[in-house]
Amino acid sequence: MNAERRWRRFARGGTRRDLFVTLAPLLLAIAVGVWALFHFVRPGAPRTVTISTGPEGSTFQRFAERYTKELARNGVTLRLRPSNGSFENLRRLADPKADVDVGFVQVGVKLADPAPGEARRPLASLGTIGRQPLYVLVRSPAPDRLSALAGKKIVVGPEGSGTRVLATRLLDANGVKPGGDTSFLELDDEKVGDALASGRIDAAFLMGDSASPRVIRAIIERPGIAVLQLAQLDAYLRRFQDLGKVVLPMGAFDFAKNLPAQDLNLVGSSVELVARADLHPAISDLLLETMREVHGRPTLLARAGEFPLAIEHDVPLSADARRYYQSGKRWLYRMLPFWAASLADRFLMVLLPLVILLVPVFRLMPTIYRWRIR
Repeated sequence: MNAERRWRRFARGGTRRDLFVTLAPLLLAIAVGVWALFHFVRPGAPRTVTISTGPEGSTFQRFAERYTKELARNGVTLRLRPSNGSFENLRRLADPKADVDVGFVQVGVKLADPAPGEARRPLASLGTIGRQPLYVLVRSPAPDRLSALAGKKIVVGPEGSGTRVLATRLLDANGVKPGGDTSFLELDDEKVGDALASGRIDAAFLMGDSASPRVIRAIIERPGIAVLQLAQLDAYLRRFQDLGKVVLPMGAFDFAKNLPAQDLNLVGSSVELVARADLHPAISDLLLETMREVHGRPTLLARAGEFPLAIEHDVPLSADARRYYQSGKRWLYRMLPFWAASLADRFLMVLLPLVILLVPVFRLMPTIYRWRIR
């Protein structure tokens, strides 16, 4: 009854001009409020996301292909942009002009300090998705120290790869640098086996960010080629805190042939999925769910459920990722399909502030109108 009487008094007396003059400022305020909400509130989740991967056939490329299938089930298209590996992925992500949203990056891969006036996009990590072992392939008999590679022809991975970054770090720690008889080479992973067997190269550093696991296994199985195992492995792990020990068990490749013939104790690097800091929360949740589906399964290098991990390395973990690891998906996305939840989320983000704005406005309208009539 109070509301009915208020509206009766509101309609009593006055002219259309009085009504217009009274309502105009209020309507203008509402219009400005609605514009501000749509301008500043985060837009709806995009239907297309771009990921920077790795060379064709690499582990990173295979991960991205599996992501594509998972995201497609929720109506999101994942565009794959091949690269040379982790360093190029990180460079693309940091470039404000590059059309890349996420990418695989090895821990320890960093960009040089920006030049004066150079703009860089802020980045955030969605978590660690696994480990990549570093294979140092040589002709038998294999040395047990990297310092033995001085004066040799060494394949260190393509420019822009995490393989090259890690290989040059480790070789530099042993005083092995290009120059004189020592050569750092770049060679397609498909040609490494033949080059080693023929003696055209003496050693090759291969990792999943820039080489195919199929090719790496085929090279290890070749007679006369061995994997260099570091006698000083523990010392490397102490010196380089971002690295870890990866054990490939005896017979992991083939039980019948017993390949490898012994446990391979290798140095390895963790891999993160890095994203633009402004990645939409709904896409972040969808990617994190995909990461659990793809990387949570048991493999030769990880137990079931071991990855992904909410570990912070060089790139800070995003707030959305922290929330997801603690409490899972937001309730709307647990209850509804992705497209419906995204629409409802957007609607609620606009509707609730709008209702809060309109309630006091409509309560004031009769009072302002009566004041003007008097």
